[in-house]
Amino acid sequence: MTPNYKITKTPKQIEAIRLITKVSVACLYGGSRSGKTFIVLYAMVIRALRYASSRQLVARFRFAHAKQSICYDTMPKLLGMLGIANKIELNKTDWFYQFPNGSTIWIGGLDDKDRVEKILGNEYATIFLNEASQISFNAYETIITRLNPPAGCKGKIIIDYNPPSTSHWGYKMFERHELPDGRKLPLGNYLSLQMNPEDNQINISPEYIAMLQNLSAHKRNRYLHGTYSTDSGTMWKRGWIKYKAGLPDFERIVVGVDPAGSAGGDEIGIIVAGKYKQEYWILDDYSLHGTPSEWSREVVSAYNKWQADVVAAERNYGGDMVASTIKTAGPNVNVKMVTATRGKAIRAEPISALYEQGKVYHRIPFIELEDELCIYEPDQNESPNRLDALVWAITYMYDVVVMEWGPA
Repeated sequence: MTPNYKITKTPKQIEAIRLITKVSVACLYGGSRSGKTFIVLYAMVIRALRYASSRQLVARFRFAHAKQSICYDTMPKLLGMLGIANKIELNKTDWFYQFPNGSTIWIGGLDDKDRVEKILGNEYATIFLNEASQISFNAYETIITRLNPPAGCKGKIIIDYNPPSTSHWGYKMFERHELPDGRKLPLGNYLSLQMNPEDNQINISPEYIAMLQNLSAHKRNRYLHGTYSTDSGTMWKRGWIKYKAGLPDFERIVVGVDPAGSAGGDEIGIIVAGKYKQEYWILDDYSLHGTPSEWSREVVSAYNKWQADVVAAERNYGGDMVASTIKTAGPNVNVKMVTATRGKAIRAEPISALYEQGKVYHRIPFIELEDELCIYEPDQNESPNRLDALVWAITYMYDVVVMEWGPA
């Protein structure tokens, strides 16, 4: 099997290949659709072909997103460009690509105990943490223990992301060259490369670039310019975010949904929250970019997984269409619509106060949600979809703001 090694690569993707070849731990960070994931998968396919019977791992926070993004989008395109699509088989039971030489590329998610145990049951020559802004340092440390390449093959750990805040472990490791606890890392072996949409213009449309240019300042910096953010928000402090293990018997569980205000860059906020006595728990984050059918399936998945009592969704964008979309995906889902009669900051203030009082706990680190909370500045007129979904969920459980709740 002879792949087409001469597929067209951008100059920045060629730099990325050189970096991955040079170091054992590499980070590709930058804006949206800059070619990061594609070039990492290319490197993994080449390694799978070169080292017979080797295993490679692609892991994301949520398996459904990995399956959609990798298995149904990027990997088929890549294998087709390499001219080997008809020789690589995708096992849809255990979700790995099987190569004729015995090598495999596994696709995994960190959101399910059984899948994590399956991932940890193997050893890998390459570990790729895709969209690692959503992955905690504890998960990173656990996964990399499974790096054990075969003889003659150097192990590689690669992460990519649209850059999160400077509090993220990736920023500390690759920009400050230290672990989150302050221990220094060896210089020259934890290196990063910034890749932005402007570096990949031959593969994306001018309309997409124009859409990114019209985003709010924070999202423009992240998704267009590929820069890290700082905790500049005035309503949440990172020290207020507490974690608690061991789930109680919740009195109520709500899925908060904040539909995107546009079809462009905003994500759909989908946050699961629970109430136990005077405590409020953030249980899961299903937020994503997606079509109505895609995000509604995520809402129903969250509702069913957590056996929620209700979905609380904002009516302002899409009106009754939002409820109809959710009901189409899950006819038995209990949907309540909220009409936002007061400003975003006023709605968020009581929930922020609950955090300050120590009444809200996060089940695990939800990094992108927490970044969004801590950078939110009301005067900047941002559109924090995760934050809004969180506000709808907790507000439904404890009516701290006067809202107009109504049936779907």
